[in-house]
Amino acid sequence: MDFTRIAKHLWVGAPERNRRFPAATLERITQAISAAEAKHHGEIRFAVEASLRLGPLLAGVTARQRAVQAFANLGVWDTEANSGVLIYLLLADRDVEIVADRGVHAKVGPPGWEAICKAMETEFRAGRFEAGVLAGIAAVSRHLESHFPRIGPDSNELPDAPVLL
Repeated sequence: MDFTRIAKHLWVGAPERNRRFPAATLERITQAISAAEAKHHGEIRFAVEASLRLGPLLAGVTARQRAVQAFANLGVWDTEANSGVLIYLLLADRDVEIVADRGVHAKVGPPGWEAICKAMETEFRAGRFEAGVLAGIAAVSRHLESHFPRIGPDSNELPDAPVLL
């Protein structure tokens, strides 16, 4: 059992998440997703979770496992072109996970997603949460523009607003 991780999760809560992601930041993230999606046929979601509840934490649930669960719960997998991408941040762990639908994941692959996650985590360690998320959205969007270029009208299958878990 990792007592340091447990302590972080017990310490970090919604107030910390709200301090790092105030309403104005959430609005800029929404605008960045909307602008990015105007350039391709992909769907980007951003979700931030302050910490895990005690049960999942004691069970050893990882950020990756929570990201996959959020991907399913938010319906990011349910896009016509299989081009949904979730950027998930577990704030207590400062861990970013990207989960992509099979259509886009097959084209980008784990090394592409991991590079984006690492760049975002570097920004977060420096306290630049908004900049990290905006850079991550831009990087994901570049992949989507390359593999799912905009052809025809925008269908915007998923909401653009960040999700606070």
